[in-house]
Amino acid sequence: MKEEKIEESLQDHTLDRVDRRILATLQANGRISNQELASTVHLSPAQCNRRHRRLERLGFVKRYEARLDADRLGLGVTAFVHITMERGQFKEVLKFQRTIERMPEILECHAVTGDFDYVCKVVASDLKSLSNFLLGTLAQLPGVNGVRSSICLNELKCTSALPLE
Repeated sequence: MKEEKIEESLQDHTLDRVDRRILATLQANGRISNQELASTVHLSPAQCNRRHRRLERLGFVKRYEARLDADRLGLGVTAFVHITMERGQFKEVLKFQRTIERMPEILECHAVTGDFDYVCKVVASDLKSLSNFLLGTLAQLPGVNGVRSSICLNELKCTSALPLE
C-alpha cells in the first residue's frame, strides 16, 4: 500500500506543465525535430532533448507511428465487432487472445464489461471480405460463442491523442 502511494506520488510529480506540452506536441507531430520541439515548448534544445528522452524512458511515450489512410489503401470498410466467449473455457480465451494479436484486420481489441466479452475494430476491403473474415475466421476461433458487428457509416473523429490538460 505504501509503495503504491509512493509510486503515485512520484508519477504525479514527474509531469510538469512543460512535460505535458512536450507530450502534446509529440502527439500532434511525432516527426517534429528536437529544434522545433524546443522552440515550441520554450526550452533550449539540449534541455528539451533530455526531457523528451526521460519521458520515453519512463514509458509516457509508448511508440511513434504513421497514421495511414485506410480508404487510400483499399480498406474502405470499418466495423466494430462484439464477441461473446463460451463460459468456462479459460484455456480457449487465452488461445483466442494470442490469435487475435496476430490478425492484421483487427486494429484494436478491448475486453469489456456488459453483454459482450470483447469489442474489436476491424478493417476490410469490402463487405464480402468483412463477411468472410467474420464468419470464416473470427467466428471459427476456439471459444468464440457469438459475433455481432456494426458497420461504420462515417468516421466523425479518429485520434489517438490523449487529453493532457
